[in-house]
Amino acid sequence: MNYFHKVMNPVWYHGHGKKPPFFEGWYFKCVSADESQKWAFIPGIFKNTDPEKNHCFIQVLDGNKGSACYHRFGHEAFQAKEMAFDVSIGTSHFQIDHIQFDIDDEQGKIIGELRFKNQHPWKRTLFAPGVMGPFGWLPFLECYHGICSLDHSIEGSLNIYGQEIDFTGGRGYIEKDWGQSFPTGYIWQQSNHFDTVGSSLTASFATVPNVGRTFAGFIVGLWHEQELYQFTTYNGSKIEYVDVSDSTVRWSLKNRKYGLEVEAIRAEGGLLLGPEREDMHKRVDETLKSSIQARLTERSSKRVIFEETGRNAALEVVGDLSMIVTK
Repeated sequence: MNYFHKVMNPVWYHGHGKKPPFFEGWYFKCVSADESQKWAFIPGIFKNTDPEKNHCFIQVLDGNKGSACYHRFGHEAFQAKEMAFDVSIGTSHFQIDHIQFDIDDEQGKIIGELRFKNQHPWKRTLFAPGVMGPFGWLPFLECYHGICSLDHSIEGSLNIYGQEIDFTGGRGYIEKDWGQSFPTGYIWQQSNHFDTVGSSLTASFATVPNVGRTFAGFIVGLWHEQELYQFTTYNGSKIEYVDVSDSTVRWSLKNRKYGLEVEAIRAEGGLLLGPEREDMHKRVDETLKSSIQARLTERSSKRVIFEETGRNAALEVVGDLSMIVTK
């Protein structure tokens, strides 16, 4: 029953009783009401067979400057409830509807609290307990992914390294990853700053190891006008093309009813640390200054349901993409 509840609640901490290597991290993207401030906050934990490498952390990405700070704590500073998303790292606290910072170390000082309202999680069913669909039930994958809130409003303010920032009226997004290691190659992008307030696009293409073989998997969701349009490996969607250049990332998907085309503009970002089996030393270049032009059509009638450009878009293009990129 404990395993059942954990799978059905991807946002919860999954590391209780897990043997190393293991990591788990939550990703809070926060953009101010005037869109002048864009930040990502990533609390997490890393476990290794070498006790010296065990630790927890809070990463902070300044999307304007393209700079990142890694606040490292001893592993004993991490506390998480068993059957809820309720995580503390030192004296900072993280839950699904609010985050509270109290950091003061050699990297800098962050203090304050943000509250989240009107959240929209990815729909869960027994067949698909989260964004990974039936793959979420498999106990042996190297990496698991969860989307906790596609879009929500923000209230509150933070003092970040001496800068007072009011996020009230802004928009947020929450997702997470856990497992043994990040995929060897992946594309990830997200925006919930379209002209239609509340619309959100999230997309992941990755190499997925599975019982001795590796395949290219994808999870794409467009939340628009209270409906989630899903394009995933497990629901029969198909890739028409994926193309990556120095300046753009372009792809097209289709399922039985709909087609989705996207072109993202690549932009300068900051270097985050991502998990590998040995340590948190995978260099991940993430920007919050990309833009995503998206077009959703109904295949039978050719009717355009959604055609807008997302601002303040997050984008990562990492590792070996040979299994993902198509001709």
